[in-house]
Amino acid sequence: MLVRDAMSTVVLTIGPAHTLRQAAALMSARRVGAAVVHDPDAGGIGILTERDILNSVGLGQNPDREHAHAHTTTDVVFAAPSWTLEEAARAMAHGGFRHLIVLEDGEPTGVVSVRDIIRCWAPTRQPASAL
Repeated sequence: MLVRDAMSTVVLTIGPAHTLRQAAALMSARRVGAAVVHDPDAGGIGILTERDILNSVGLGQNPDREHAHAHTTTDVVFAAPSWTLEEAARAMAHGGFRHLIVLEDGEPTGVVSVRDIIRCWAPTRQPASAL
């Protein structure tokens, strides 16, 4: 199975000036665990994850005053839609992260997460009454 088969095509893109609260609200509303941060002034595309927001709040930082640019990972590993899920899982395990931005022709077209990969690899869950 390929990344294109597993990825979410709901790509939440925010700007570097979004506060962490705004980013969290948008991520929650779209039910995604990461946002693509587009910052042409800082070199392009980064990623802000729910873990980044959690770490900031855990440090006592104010989510209304903290901005995405200060918590964005810019050293991003990108996936291609044609990667296998094994390649994506290997990149995540090697890099210690849970989301990959999928690029096609230089543009984000999706995000694949560990959850997406597990969903594809795990057998379909059977109702308890069928067991």
